[in-house]
Amino acid sequence: MAIGNRIRFFRKRKGMKQKELGEALGFTLKTSEVRMTQYESEARTPKEEMIQQMAYFFGVRPEAIKVPDIDTYTGLMHTFFALEDMYGLTVDSIDGCLCLRLKLDLEKRSEFTNVGERLEDWLEQARLYREGKITKEEYDDWRYNYPEGYYGKKE
Repeated sequence: MAIGNRIRFFRKRKGMKQKELGEALGFTLKTSEVRMTQYESEARTPKEEMIQQMAYFFGVRPEAIKVPDIDTYTGLMHTFFALEDMYGLTVDSIDGCLCLRLKLDLEKRSEFTNVGERLEDWLEQARLYREGKITKEEYDDWRYNYPEGYYGKKE
C-alpha cells in the first residue's frame, strides 16, 4: 500500500475523521482536514518527523506506515521479485495451492536463518490468533510494531 492508504487505514482503525486526526497531530482547525486529505490522496507526502508523530499517535512503528507501494499488481510483483533477490523467497505450488517459501541457499545460510526465524515468529503469532488465544487487535499490534511486539513492550 502507498503511504496515503496506510495513513487512511490507521486513521480508520482508530475510528477517526481526517479533521480529528489533523487536530490530534497539531494542525489548526482550519487546516487539519485539508492536510490529512492531502496526505491520504498523496497530493502531499508527510515529512519524516510527521511520519514519526503519526506512528507514535497510532501506536505503530514508522515502518508500518512507510511500506512499499503494493497498490498495483505490478508493484506487488516487483516487491516479491525484490524479496526473491534479497532473501531467496520463491513461489511454488503445493497440493494445488500457491505458496511463497524460502529456499535455503547454503552460501547465505546466516541470512536465511535470520529471515526464517522472523517468519517463524509471524507463524506463531498467526497461529495464536487463528486458535483464538490472542485477539485480532493483539495480532495487529504485534504486526504493526514488529519487531518490538505489542506497542510499548520491548521483547
